[in-house]
Amino acid sequence: MAGLRLDQALQQLLPDYSRSRLQTWIKEQRVTLDGKYATTKQAVWGGEQVRVEPELHPSETPYTAENIALDIVYEDEVLLVVNKPAGLVVHPGSGNWQGTLLNALLHHAPQLEGIPRAGIVHRLDKDTSGLLVVAKTLITQTALVRQLQARSVKRDYLAIVQGSVLRDSKVDAPLGRHPSQRVKMAIVHDGKPAVTHYAVLERFDYHTLISCSLETGRTHQIRVHMQSIGHPLAGDPVYSGRPIQLPPPLREAIKTLGRQALHAERLGLVHPASGEPMEWHAQLPADMAALLKVLRHE
Repeated sequence: MAGLRLDQALQQLLPDYSRSRLQTWIKEQRVTLDGKYATTKQAVWGGEQVRVEPELHPSETPYTAENIALDIVYEDEVLLVVNKPAGLVVHPGSGNWQGTLLNALLHHAPQLEGIPRAGIVHRLDKDTSGLLVVAKTLITQTALVRQLQARSVKRDYLAIVQGSVLRDSKVDAPLGRHPSQRVKMAIVHDGKPAVTHYAVLERFDYHTLISCSLETGRTHQIRVHMQSIGHPLAGDPVYSGRPIQLPPPLREAIKTLGRQALHAERLGLVHPASGEPMEWHAQLPADMAALLKVLRHE
């Protein structure tokens, strides 16, 4: 290795770590060469003593319990139902390794540490509010996943969408990653099957309040499906479609909402232990209720 740059030499010595990771450690002064902090481009000639103090990436470390308040709608020995507020990420991931629903669940019920994803079997987007079911045992998790796969779990949402929705209908269109914008989902011919039923609840001057019922639970499903038929969700920062001219009070109300107007209102399933059908409802959160007041001119 004589004459190699330090990062190149370390890549051979520590093949389990990427070169970019090793370069980061050098910049963070986690690497010394003969007792002195090293630089990335520094050459090695042989006989030097190298010391590396690795730091694991958050994705490689066990999830930690965090004392985050939970709005628990129902709980027994085998499952719990949570009313998730908008703004709370469900599962740790890129950019959100802490402060998630999973971290909160581990604090509330430490036994969830022994269950994959701390018992989470389905998700809501960060800025979607509403009901989520969590399994507290492996047997319950398996049973809930099977119900989701059989499409027998009832998941109904309230959404405020742009424009006047003329009638009740459904969108049946497969979803997958957007071909060029990887953070977005899109309707793609080789995507996973996705079906959203929707019904008109109330029409306003520029918007419509609808209920959406999911047959499938794909990422961003309601948001993409409603955009595809010309009725994107009010306030949606990603799938908003063309901006429409709105009266200042309404424009300000949507800006104040600061998220897509989507709330998981109803959740229904068969209790894995008792076999009894159960159903829960979550009241519309204050921010969406405030937008509805403006829409109704109250």
